[in-house]
Amino acid sequence: MSPEVLVSAETAPSRDLLDRILTALVYDVAIESPLEPARQLTARLGEQVCFKREDLQPVFSFKLRGAYNKIANLDEAARQRGVIAASAGNHAQGVALAAQHLGCRATIVMPVTTPSIKVEAVRARGAEVVLHGDTFEGAFAHSQALQREGGATYIHPYDDLDVIAGQGTIGMELLRQMPRGMEAVFVPVGGGGLIAGIAGYLKRLCPGIRIIGVEPVDADAMARSLAAGHRVKLDSVGLFADGVAVSQVGEHTFELCRQHVDEVVLVSTDEICAAIKDVFEENRSILEPAGALAVAGLKAWAAQHPERPKPGALVAILSGANTNFDRLRFVAERAELGERREAILAVTIPERPGSFRAFCERIGRRSITEFNYRFSDPERAHIFVGVQVTSAQETHQLLEDLRSDGLEAQDLSDNEMAKLHIRHLVGGRAPAVSHERVLRFEFPERPGALLRFLDHMSGGWNISLFHYRNHGADYGRVLAGIQVPPEDHAEFQAYLDNLGYAWVDEGENPAYRLFLG
Repeated sequence: MSPEVLVSAETAPSRDLLDRILTALVYDVAIESPLEPARQLTARLGEQVCFKREDLQPVFSFKLRGAYNKIANLDEAARQRGVIAASAGNHAQGVALAAQHLGCRATIVMPVTTPSIKVEAVRARGAEVVLHGDTFEGAFAHSQALQREGGATYIHPYDDLDVIAGQGTIGMELLRQMPRGMEAVFVPVGGGGLIAGIAGYLKRLCPGIRIIGVEPVDADAMARSLAAGHRVKLDSVGLFADGVAVSQVGEHTFELCRQHVDEVVLVSTDEICAAIKDVFEENRSILEPAGALAVAGLKAWAAQHPERPKPGALVAILSGANTNFDRLRFVAERAELGERREAILAVTIPERPGSFRAFCERIGRRSITEFNYRFSDPERAHIFVGVQVTSAQETHQLLEDLRSDGLEAQDLSDNEMAKLHIRHLVGGRAPAVSHERVLRFEFPERPGALLRFLDHMSGGWNISLFHYRNHGADYGRVLAGIQVPPEDHAEFQAYLDNLGYAWVDEGENPAYRLFLG
């Protein structure tokens, strides 16, 4: 059936959007981004997975499409007055580049929480940046006031039909690149402009393709709005995926999503981090959190529907790659938890020599990724431990094994306070500890290395402090406190000399004396 026949069966708003998408002016500055197979994820999930690489756009985000289409459609008088926008970053870069290309003055109001990489990228495009407010809403309100004062044209980041049409050209490209065999397209959702455009095009021409939005659990304005049947305004919005940190979706986008979107999947911060790692392992690209949102949703949705027929490919829109380098530390810390390949446990063991080793034997050949302990009670030791696992089921079985040995064990893998704070605060002063020697050890890192390290430790000296974290480096690093009576000093020195591991005595380190001694 031809597009003309399909158009005649649609409502006026849908016809209008389709016309706008077909005539959108985006390719003066945007590329037709590639649709690439994700071979590793395909093998892992048993699903055909493809990535639509909007992270390869000149501003590393899809936002250039809608911004340019809107500004290019302004008349000359409006362009002379300039344009203004509010954005968490990617729309800002799109507006700045579009305005620069068209010789138009641009002012961008950005939340003060915007990553610096985005702020500097906007300034580099010649736009004036105004930092105001902690969220998009604060920046938006200020931009409206500036617009009223100066008369510039406001370029909305999502709730404008020309902007939506510009984003909808992604749907047009998808049908060119994969004219048949798409089961579902997963799209990150903030204000809704991207999914409204893609859904408006694909559902017009191929209504059998499922359109699935993906939102963070703490920024789920579209999911709540679709469930309620009207736009819902969130009281608070999570900022980790700052590119979709919007408390209320647009009027146009909500109506289009209500018509065309099949469902919305919610994902956690840890699942987003795991998706960033997945994309890096696939093509060595590092996405921003919002940019990896669709991959996290695809994985979650596929896991929820394992027995369904699989008529075609699952496509994830990689929407952006503007992230601060210092965020990668947090992402790396949380990615394995998001994939359920690491479990964080709190375990209580008897406070006596040899308990650590017995505990490690129960862990078996699993790699220990973290081990925190500080003496505090003469009877019981509370340890904070990270363990490499393959699934949530393995974590459950490990807990059962520990409990069958009479040990108290709790799973803290979903405990935000434990993951954000407690893992770095285990310890403190221990007034009851006497004759403590504090040493830092290094040993070759491989599975079982920690257990082999403990095998070399004498059973006659009590361990009063222990911290170990496996960062995937070639060498494991341990900070240990060992209670060594004065009469054992010569024997302990001989033990260190014969240990075979590099070590440093940290007893005089001011950090130890200030916080642990």
